Amino acid sequence: MNLRALAILCSVRAHGEHGAIVRLLTSEQGLQAAYIPGAKGRDLRPVLIPGNIVDVEIRTRAASQLPTARLELVTSRGPWLGEPLASGGISWATALTAAALPEGHPYAALYEALAALLDAICHAPSARGWARALVGYEALLLREVGYGLAGMPPTEESWSQLIERLDRQGRAIGNRLLADRTGDVMGLRTILLDRLRRIER
Repeated sequence: MNLRALAILCSVRAHGEHGAIVRLLTSEQGLQAAYIPGAKGRDLRPVLIPGNIVDVEIRTRAASQLPTARLELVTSRGPWLGEPLASGGISWATALTAAALPEGHPYAALYEALAALLDAICHAPSARGWARALVGYEALLLREVGYGLAGMPPTEESWSQLIERLDRQGRAIGNRLLADRTGDVMGLRTILLDRLRRIER
């Protein structure tokens, strides 16, 4: 398989001395895993940030080998890494996507929703401007993979009710989507929820 597409970089894991394995969400081919040679080099470090939009070219070498990929940066989330709430939101949304979706299944609606959520996290004036979109993205992901029928929270819902909804939804995600691999992924959600709760005070 050879593939060229825009993609959302969802996870990066060091592999070997110089490379990395990435998971990228594309609109038409879904989640794709690939090996990036030279990932620790100066040129690629700012590209390999979860949440970045990249132009990816994936080439399969052999059926038994992981494809290799070349990435070009389209949109960077790097400027928001120093903002605790924005960084937490980006980290959780991308890690959830990488851990929960099967590879190679198209999820066009999830691709569009994740791209919109990441834009909202980066450009809303505060977390109050994107927390509702996060709830909606989680609910959509649960629906797309066959768990639950929850929709977007009502616009009149208070902040405390929204946090309660995130708590309930988190239990569904942990028990259903990530039952076998909660570990670090749900840990990211715990950190994010702690930060969001502080907004109430």
